This record gives sequence, C-alpha cells and structure tokens, in this order.
Amino acid sequence: MPSVAASDLLEPALEAGLEGRGISGEQALVLMKRAPLPVLCEAASAVRNRSKGRSVGYSRKVFIPLTHLCRDYCGYCTFRADPRPGVRPYMLPDEVLAVAEAGCRAGCKEALFSLGDQPERVFPEAKAFLKSMGFDRTLEYLAAMCELVLEKTGLLPHSNPGLMPREDLRRLREINVSVGLMFEAASTRLLRLGGAHWNAPDKVPLLRLRTIENAGELSMAFTTGILIGIGETNEERVDALLLIRSAHEKYGHIQEVIIQPFRAKPDIRMADSPEPSKEDLQRTIAVARLILGGDVNIQSPPNLLSQDYPELLIAGINDWGGISPVTKDFINPEAAWPQISALAARTASEGFVLRERLAIYPEFSLRPKFVSDRLQPHLQKIRSEDGYARSNQC
Repeated sequence: MPSVAASDLLEPALEAGLEGRGISGEQALVLMKRAPLPVLCEAASAVRNRSKGRSVGYSRKVFIPLTHLCRDYCGYCTFRADPRPGVRPYMLPDEVLAVAEAGCRAGCKEALFSLGDQPERVFPEAKAFLKSMGFDRTLEYLAAMCELVLEKTGLLPHSNPGLMPREDLRRLREINVSVGLMFEAASTRLLRLGGAHWNAPDKVPLLRLRTIENAGELSMAFTTGILIGIGETNEERVDALLLIRSAHEKYGHIQEVIIQPFRAKPDIRMADSPEPSKEDLQRTIAVARLILGGDVNIQSPPNLLSQDYPELLIAGINDWGGISPVTKDFINPEAAWPQISALAARTASEGFVLRERLAIYPEFSLRPKFVSDRLQPHLQKIRSEDGYARSNQC
C-alpha cells in the first residue's frame, strides 16, 4: 500500500498534469510509481484530446540507410556494422536515388536518412570511400545525398545521423525540413563497462543535448525521444524527459518526442535483457504527455508492439511516426510496418482519424522561421492549407 505521504501527493500531481502545462520531476515520479494506470492514461488522454483533438498523424516515408558503419557499439543495436570485405561502406548516389524514386512512386513524401555516427573517425574504409567521392566526412556526404534526393524527386529529407556539430546542422537546415537525434537516456551509468552505452562515445547525454540545443538555436524542427528498457531507472526516464522539455522551453523547436521500447534481438549484446511490458510503455507515454504538456507531439512506433499497438492511443500519443510502404524498418528489421490501410482502420476503431503529415509537423511547416527559403517551393507542392500532406503523389 502507498504511504499516506505518497497518497497525499498523488491527487495534486494528477491535477497539475490535467492542466496540460507540464509537471515537476517530483510529481512525475509520483505518477510513474503510484498512479493507477487507467487513471494515469485517462489524464494523459484528456490533455492530448484538448490540444490535439482526435487526429493521429503519420508520415509516409522511404527509409535510406546511407551507411551501417558506426563508431558506437550500443548493446541493443542491430543497425550498425563494421566494414566487411566485398560490402561497400556507403550507398552510392545512384542507389540512393533509386530508393527515393521507388518511394516517390509509392506516394511517399519523406526521405528518412539513417546512418551510423562518424564512422570515418575509426574506419579507414570509410575515409577511403569518402575521399573517392570527394568528401572528408560522412555528414558532408549526407548533405550531398539529401540535396540530390530533394532536387531529383521532391521528397523532403529528414536526417538522423547522430551527433551533429553546429556548422553541419546549419548546412542540413537548407535541405532538411527536420532532423532528428534520439536523446535516448540521461543516465551516464549506461556508459560504464557492460552498460547499454558502453563503448559508445557518441551516447554521452550532454553531447546529445548539445546537438538538440544547437538545432534549437538554428530554428530547426527537431525529433527526439527516449529509449526505455535499456537499464535506466524511472528517475532517469523522468530526468531525460525534463531535459527535453527544458530545451523546448528555450527554443520551441521540439516537434516530436518518441517513446521507444527496447526490443531484444538474437545478435545483440543485450539479447537476454528483459523487454519493457506494454503497461510499462503506456505508463511512460502517459507520464511523458503530462511532463511535456498538450502541445508537443508524442509518438511510439506501432511495429514495436505487434497487434496491440492501438492501445498506445489511450496513453496519450497523437502520432504513429514514419511508415514506409517501400522499405523495411532497418533499425528493427524483424518488426514489419503495419499496412497503412490497416493502420487507418485500427486507428478509427479507437475513435481517431488517421491523417498523413509531412516530415515536418503542420504547426512547424506553417511557420517560415523553421523552413529555409530553398525548401519552401518543395514544401508548398505537397503541403495542404492546414499543413498536412496533400494527397497527390510525386
């Protein structure tokens, strides 16, 4: 049974959360540990409904894994790879363009570039490839490929390349409608020997926070989030969400926060680690909604919860993230995307309307400060008057 003190704190925490303006760390922990899940989800849903209504978004995307090379060795990752004989370290421009064109034909509007973090700093093979293409760094090659896709297909690039120095962010801003970097965790414990972020120099929380804040200073629509179930405590989950909220309060640029559950896979160091339950995921989503308030978009990937994914709606999400009709989820290759028609039907069964958005959310795409002059003509072609995606294809 909860103590009298904890019980006394619970009701004020729920009332503060229902106001929709965000709650304190202490209140968040009370709710995380003490609130009955149905009551917590009801509060989070009320905040979501008041600010976002009954629309749930998704982005029709094509996934472009520019390189699997990465200098980080996270305990949960199957995306990264070391150089292998006979395997080209990066996609060639023609390969990138072929994938983008296939996405265009399938009605995609977003080109999601995903890649490892700074592989040229540790792998001679990466440096040699980049030099052969006329580049010194992966982020320079990424910018060139984003430009190629934008100009040849009109797909709007969104890049997830890991840590990004300020000047690289400035360059990407011209040709990306949004960029992303998962904050993942606020815990430095996870960097220790055997931890999820051991031997992963780019997963230092302050370094990732610096990238997020640099993007804010440059007025870039930004996607971030946390990864739950990798050894963090409830306190550390709350700390991570509070740091994300603080960055957003400074710059107003966080367009989306992802609450992503760890999933065990055979070929990872954490293959035997327990996965967070559906209830744990729902609880974290609900607390995230009450910490971040009603204005921030919150999503959790539907393919990571199998057939139960509609139950995440009651926890307060308002978006399903990117869904590809063309390419698999290269980060979680074992988890197939739901068909968009099925996603729409199952979303409707919970009383919501599925709406296609762009890689930049409506409330950001309608504000010129977040979109470069170069991107504006491309954006106008596929954006409807309310900021969502037009139904036309490329």
